[in-house]
Amino acid sequence: MEFDPVDALESPSVQRNREPILAVLRGVLPPTGLVLEVASGTGEHAVHLAGALPGLRWQPTDADPAALRSIAAHRARAGLPNLLPPIPLDAAGAWPADLRADAVVSINMIHIAPWAATHGLMAGAAAVLPPGGVLYLYGPFREDGVATAESNEAFDLDLRARDPAWGLRDLDAVAGLAERHGLALAERIAMPANNLSVVFRRAGG
Repeated sequence: MEFDPVDALESPSVQRNREPILAVLRGVLPPTGLVLEVASGTGEHAVHLAGALPGLRWQPTDADPAALRSIAAHRARAGLPNLLPPIPLDAAGAWPADLRADAVVSINMIHIAPWAATHGLMAGAAAVLPPGGVLYLYGPFREDGVATAESNEAFDLDLRARDPAWGLRDLDAVAGLAERHGLALAERIAMPANNLSVVFRRAGG
């Protein structure tokens, strides 16, 4: 497939957060194996991370046809052998029964989706990961006892105005849901612009 600039969407936030995300992932992802990225969006993160981590095969996914076209366009331009063609996946829906991964990554998804998508993400990750496998989340969260930054409060209001089912998620609620699916909270890492990297590991590792 040739690069199509019409299909290749761009997100300014990717340029700002891709290096801090990569720095964390270098420390938590396995050196080899398959990474399943849920809700890859424009595909820019997939290109950057697959290029920086050549020992890993990177499987981008999304539920939005426009996003899938964008991912495919960026992939065509990058020409990375370890970046696989995107596949359709709705986090809240049924995941393919034969899908397996050594790690699952989801960047800026759970606050721009209904809570059902977080349920689906946890159930799906628990099904596809091996014991000890990593689920990595990145984005803004609410935390008990921690003041929410004004920029995040404004972002939350904007999200809920766009869709009442969207909004910043409470980290304790996310961790509790993960635990019910056998995914234990392993690390919480403060990131630039009032975001967090949150690492879960599947039980048994």
